Amino acid sequence: MIEFILLFQAHCSKEVVPFFALLILVLVLVATAIPTKADDNKKRVKDKQLSGEDHIENGEHNADYDHEAFLGKEERQTFDQLSPEESRERLGLIIDKIDKNKDGFVSEDELKDWIQYVQKRYISTDTDRMWKDYDTTEDNKITWDAYMKRTYGYSEGRCHDEVLEYKDMISRDKRRWERADTDKDNQLNKEEFSNFLHPEDAEHMREIVVLETLEDIDKDKDGFINEDEYIGDMLPDHKIGDPEPDWVASERKQFHDFRDKNKDGKMDPKEVMDWIIPADYDHSAAESKHLIYESDVDKDNRLTKQEILDKHDMFVGSQATDFGEALTRHDEF
Repeated sequence: MIEFILLFQAHCSKEVVPFFALLILVLVLVATAIPTKADDNKKRVKDKQLSGEDHIENGEHNADYDHEAFLGKEERQTFDQLSPEESRERLGLIIDKIDKNKDGFVSEDELKDWIQYVQKRYISTDTDRMWKDYDTTEDNKITWDAYMKRTYGYSEGRCHDEVLEYKDMISRDKRRWERADTDKDNQLNKEEFSNFLHPEDAEHMREIVVLETLEDIDKDKDGFINEDEYIGDMLPDHKIGDPEPDWVASERKQFHDFRDKNKDGKMDPKEVMDWIIPADYDHSAAESKHLIYESDVDKDNRLTKQEILDKHDMFVGSQATDFGEALTRHDEF
């Protein structure tokens, strides 16, 4: 923290800022704005998936993906606090919601509709939560300056170019902001702000998703993702010389057979797009098919309440993630 203060003083010498006043300012920033940005940038935006979890992890099926797709991130945390009995009871309440036509079965379409509802609810809830953190204009918009102040602690043009710790993050945010700002007034309304926060869910933001993915994985900065970079993103702690897990061989084959379509040994931006946002692939439909396949004992392509409860570990889990409570809310589905 002291290094930050000295850096700030050195680069802002044109302004006379008393040391203790500056210290108070920095403490305020640490307590409010900066952690918000740090938390927001922990995970790279990649793929319009149903979960922050990978569906296949270390070569094996990851049930946490299913739990988050079915419940939403908020509900996963709620279920983590429940006993097995309470978990099954609350799952039963969800099943009653999913069975829209009240015929005693959950069809593939009903399950797909529920999963889509859960995803939209998360985006709406997250946008509402973040929106409240920012000062808005009389037109109910957030200006870039208000975003800068709340997120980084200072207005644009006031020394931020020299604060190296945040320079790249600000540049990246600005680029995403400008793409989300469809009416080009340098302000975001709530819909535009939602696209800024969740660019993977907006058609016109897809190029930003690809670009940010490239920047995060492309370690040699040549504008492509080679095989080692592709594998390295899945094995961030792997050390050269250490044996690779068995599943890596399968991922290398995936890279050669499917990711690198033109067989030049690397993925270009178009190939990255095909990887992270595949055309004509419906994640919700795929997940509903997967859940039914794994739980449908009598193979009639629909689920009874008992079939779901018997496979409750497929639908709800014990691993917590980072947001709220869905069953205790009385929102409409």
